[in-house]
Amino acid sequence: MSWLRTRLFHAYARLRRPMTMGVRGLVENEDGHILLVRHTYISGWHMPGGGVERNEPCVEALRREIEEEAGILMNGAPVLAGVYSNHASFPNDHVMLYHVPPGIWTQGKATALAEIAEIRWCPPDDVPDGTTNGTRLRMAEFYQGQARSPYWSGKAP
Repeated sequence: MSWLRTRLFHAYARLRRPMTMGVRGLVENEDGHILLVRHTYISGWHMPGGGVERNEPCVEALRREIEEEAGILMNGAPVLAGVYSNHASFPNDHVMLYHVPPGIWTQGKATALAEIAEIRWCPPDDVPDGTTNGTRLRMAEFYQGQARSPYWSGKAP
Protein backbone atom coordinates (compact mmCIF):
# COMPACT_ATOMS: atom_id res chain seq x y z
CA MET A 1 0.00 0.00 0.00
CA SER A 2 2.91 2.39 0.69
CA TRP A 3 4.09 2.04 -2.93
CA LEU A 4 0.66 3.27 -4.10
CA ARG A 5 0.83 6.29 -1.80
CA THR A 6 4.35 7.03 -3.05
CA ARG A 7 3.28 6.74 -6.70
CA LEU A 8 0.29 9.02 -6.13
CA PHE A 9 2.51 11.59 -4.42
CA HIS A 10 4.99 11.45 -7.32
CA ALA A 11 2.18 11.96 -9.86
CA TYR A 12 0.79 14.90 -7.90
CA ALA A 13 4.26 16.45 -7.46
CA ARG A 14 5.01 16.01 -11.15
CA LEU A 15 1.86 17.89 -12.10
CA ARG A 16 2.56 20.72 -9.66
CA ARG A 17 6.32 20.95 -10.19
CA PRO A 18 8.08 19.69 -13.32
CA MET A 19 11.38 19.74 -11.40
CA THR A 20 11.59 18.67 -7.80
CA MET A 21 14.20 19.56 -5.20
CA GLY A 22 14.87 17.78 -1.96
CA VAL A 23 17.22 18.21 0.97
CA ARG A 24 18.96 15.73 3.23
CA GLY A 25 20.95 16.40 6.37
CA LEU A 26 24.08 14.55 7.37
CA VAL A 27 23.54 15.32 11.05
CA GLU A 28 26.44 14.45 13.36
CA ASN A 29 26.49 14.34 17.14
CA GLU A 30 29.43 14.91 19.52
CA ASP A 31 30.34 11.18 19.35
CA GLY A 32 30.72 11.32 15.55
CA HIS A 33 27.54 9.30 15.06
CA ILE A 34 25.15 10.19 12.27
CA LEU A 35 21.38 10.42 12.40
CA LEU A 36 19.27 8.07 10.29
CA VAL A 37 15.50 7.86 10.07
CA ARG A 38 13.13 5.16 8.90
CA HIS A 39 9.89 6.50 7.41
CA THR A 40 6.48 4.90 7.66
CA TYR A 41 5.76 5.33 3.95
CA ILE A 42 9.01 4.24 2.24
CA SER A 43 11.46 1.46 3.01
CA GLY A 44 15.00 1.83 4.24
CA TRP A 45 17.09 4.04 6.48
CA HIS A 46 17.73 7.57 5.22
CA MET A 47 19.37 10.77 6.33
CA PRO A 48 16.57 13.07 7.51
CA GLY A 49 15.13 15.40 4.91
CA GLY A 50 12.43 15.85 2.35
CA GLY A 51 10.99 18.07 -0.32
CA VAL A 52 11.57 21.78 -0.77
CA GLU A 53 8.26 23.62 -0.89
CA ARG A 54 7.43 26.36 -3.38
CA ASN A 55 9.13 29.66 -2.44
CA GLU A 56 11.10 27.95 0.35
CA PRO A 57 14.90 28.31 0.51
CA CYS A 58 16.64 24.92 0.60
CA VAL A 59 18.33 25.58 3.94
CA GLU A 60 14.93 26.44 5.46
CA ALA A 61 13.48 23.21 4.06
CA LEU A 62 16.31 21.35 5.78
CA ARG A 63 15.64 23.21 9.03
CA ARG A 64 11.93 22.32 8.83
CA GLU A 65 12.46 18.68 7.84
CA ILE A 66 15.05 17.76 10.48
CA GLU A 67 12.93 19.36 13.17
CA GLU A 68 9.79 17.55 12.00
CA GLU A 69 11.47 14.16 11.61
CA ALA A 70 13.92 14.09 14.53
CA GLY A 71 13.50 17.20 16.68
CA ILE A 72 16.84 18.65 15.55
CA LEU A 73 16.83 22.43 16.06
CA MET A 74 19.52 24.19 14.02
CA ASN A 75 21.04 27.27 15.66
CA GLY A 76 23.80 27.73 13.10
CA ALA A 77 24.45 27.43 9.39
CA PRO A 78 24.90 23.96 7.88
CA VAL A 79 27.46 23.42 5.12
CA LEU A 80 26.31 22.44 1.64
CA ALA A 81 28.11 19.15 0.98
CA GLY A 82 26.81 18.41 -2.53
CA VAL A 83 24.04 18.55 -5.09
CA TYR A 84 22.94 15.25 -6.65
CA SER A 85 20.63 14.11 -9.43
CA ASN A 86 18.05 11.64 -8.22
CA HIS A 87 16.47 10.81 -11.57
CA ALA A 88 16.43 7.08 -10.90
CA SER A 89 13.94 7.71 -8.10
CA PHE A 90 11.86 10.44 -9.75
CA PRO A 91 12.39 12.13 -13.14
CA ASN A 92 14.10 15.52 -12.86
CA ASP A 93 14.61 15.28 -9.09
CA HIS A 94 17.62 16.79 -7.31
CA VAL A 95 18.89 16.44 -3.74
CA MET A 96 20.96 18.97 -1.83
CA LEU A 97 23.00 17.39 0.95
CA TYR A 98 23.94 19.53 3.94
CA HIS A 99 26.41 18.67 6.70
CA VAL A 100 24.99 19.54 10.12
CA PRO A 101 27.93 19.16 12.53
CA PRO A 102 27.70 19.13 16.32
CA GLY A 103 27.60 22.58 17.87
CA ILE A 104 25.08 24.07 15.45
CA TRP A 105 22.04 22.14 16.67
CA THR A 106 20.23 21.16 19.84
CA GLN A 107 17.82 18.34 20.52
CA GLY A 108 14.16 19.28 20.61
CA LYS A 109 10.99 17.32 20.02
CA ALA A 110 10.01 15.81 16.66
CA THR A 111 6.73 17.14 15.30
CA ALA A 112 5.97 14.64 12.47
CA LEU A 113 5.32 11.62 14.65
CA ALA A 114 3.20 9.69 12.12
CA GLU A 115 5.83 10.08 9.40
CA ILE A 116 8.81 8.52 11.20
CA ALA A 117 8.82 4.90 12.36
CA GLU A 118 12.24 5.05 14.04
CA ILE A 119 15.33 7.22 14.43
CA ARG A 120 18.83 5.96 15.14
CA TRP A 121 22.27 7.41 15.81
CA CYS A 122 25.03 5.19 14.48
CA PRO A 123 28.71 5.30 13.53
CA PRO A 124 29.11 6.13 9.82
CA ASP A 125 30.90 2.82 9.23
CA ASP A 126 28.24 0.74 11.00
CA VAL A 127 24.84 1.62 9.57
CA PRO A 128 21.80 -0.63 10.01
CA ASP A 129 20.70 -3.20 7.47
CA GLY A 130 18.32 -1.61 5.02
CA THR A 131 20.22 1.67 4.78
CA THR A 132 19.61 3.00 1.29
CA ASN A 133 22.33 2.91 -1.33
CA GLY A 134 22.28 6.70 -1.70
CA THR A 135 22.81 7.14 2.03
CA ARG A 136 25.66 4.61 2.06
CA LEU A 137 27.32 6.31 -0.92
CA ARG A 138 27.16 9.77 0.67
CA MET A 139 28.77 8.46 3.84
CA ALA A 140 31.53 6.72 1.85
CA GLU A 141 32.19 9.99 0.02
CA PHE A 142 32.11 12.09 3.17
CA TYR A 143 33.97 9.82 5.60
CA GLN A 144 36.12 7.56 3.42
CA GLY A 145 37.13 9.95 0.63
CA GLN A 146 35.40 7.92 -2.08
CA ALA A 147 35.06 9.76 -5.40
CA ARG A 148 31.81 11.71 -5.53
CA SER A 149 29.07 10.62 -7.88
CA PRO A 150 26.73 13.26 -9.33
CA TYR A 151 23.88 10.75 -8.90
CA TRP A 152 22.25 10.16 -5.52
CA SER A 153 21.89 6.43 -6.16
CA GLY A 154 25.39 6.24 -7.64
CA LYS A 155 24.40 5.57 -11.23
CA ALA A 156 22.74 7.30 -14.13
CA PRO A 157 19.05 6.47 -14.68
